[in-house]
Amino acid sequence: MKIFVETDRLILREILSSDDQGMFELDSDPEVHKYVGQNPAKSIEECRKTIEYVREQYISNGIGRWAVVEKASNNFIGWSGLKILTETVNKHTNFYDLGYRFSKKYWGKGFATESAQASLEYGIEKLKLKEIFAMTDPQNLASRKVLEKIGMKYIETFEYDGKPSWRKEGELATWYKIIIPTL
Repeated sequence: MKIFVETDRLILREILSSDDQGMFELDSDPEVHKYVGQNPAKSIEECRKTIEYVREQYISNGIGRWAVVEKASNNFIGWSGLKILTETVNKHTNFYDLGYRFSKKYWGKGFATESAQASLEYGIEKLKLKEIFAMTDPQNLASRKVLEKIGMKYIETFEYDGKPSWRKEGELATWYKIIIPTL
């Protein structure tokens, strides 16, 4: 098991096949899916396929979303991190996207901000990225607040022009970006 980042309260590590129960708890909750396509997982097998997909991203792209584990309880509480989006979104292709998702019982505790900040720092310091993007539903004020807290800047609201599972064509998304200044 590879650990990528540790914060005061969290471990961000590779997602493992043994995270299937935690992923199912996370992705089967309709409230968790309110702003990500309203398509909660119906079986643990769906979550196992998601885990396989993320693990394939580690091999193909060298990066993918990470499991977030609360140090105090050693519980899988969600996922966070960077991934490369290869499809065209808002006239961009092959870009790093910051994302996160947490089980509802861990909302409001600052874990999204803490893990997003750690992921952003990893992208800047370890990957030497020059820019990182993030997208969220325009109505998801909590997620927008997280992105702004970590220094990302709102760029625009756009009609989503791709068809990944979390958005449908014609729906809106907000676009955030951070540009890392060169020294």
